[in-house]
Amino acid sequence: MASRGSARPNGLGQTKICQFKLVLLGDMAVGKSSLVLRFVKGQFDEFQETTIGAAFLAQSVCLDDTTVKFEIWDTAGQERYHSLAPMYYRGAQAAIVVFDITKPETFERAKAWVKELQRQASPNIVIALAGNKSDLAERRMVEYEEAQTYAEDTGLLFMETSAKTAMNVNELFLAIAKKMPKTDTQNPTHAARNRGVNLHNAEAQSSRGCCGN
Repeated sequence: MASRGSARPNGLGQTKICQFKLVLLGDMAVGKSSLVLRFVKGQFDEFQETTIGAAFLAQSVCLDDTTVKFEIWDTAGQERYHSLAPMYYRGAQAAIVVFDITKPETFERAKAWVKELQRQASPNIVIALAGNKSDLAERRMVEYEEAQTYAEDTGLLFMETSAKTAMNVNELFLAIAKKMPKTDTQNPTHAARNRGVNLHNAEAQSSRGCCGN
């Protein structure tokens, strides 16, 4: 299923398929699972259950003659799961680090995640910073300009998003897709070497934790 906002439906004409592992990181309750649910299923749940460990979903977007398939790992934000994070971002080609614009401590935590990714993740990983819950702008505690300046200084993509209203959710994933190398990753040897995760095994292991449940 192609993402809303994609250029055209899958399967029309000659299409190159690229597959990438993407991980979401950030503090607890910043809206990581809600962003994924909005992007993958076009839904929002006001009472989203807390992720335990990690959840796995997949979604595709179309860019010109290329279909970009994202294998999305939504990680738990609780501190007790921090030690598991490297298992999920290892081999990832992209990461979205999420913070809540109404809680400045989550922005500081996001900066720590960025440092960890830049130190330990793949050297060419594409990192996006998402200032979520922009629908609560009247309660804003992190200014847009502050986050934008930090992102520019650190070499990150940056958007403010709202999983509730869908603002900039598809746009964020599309912006990441445009940054990804457009080499065909459907070759099994290439895919196994670059993804670091077996898609079918991962889906089976993670289905019980899927945020769509």
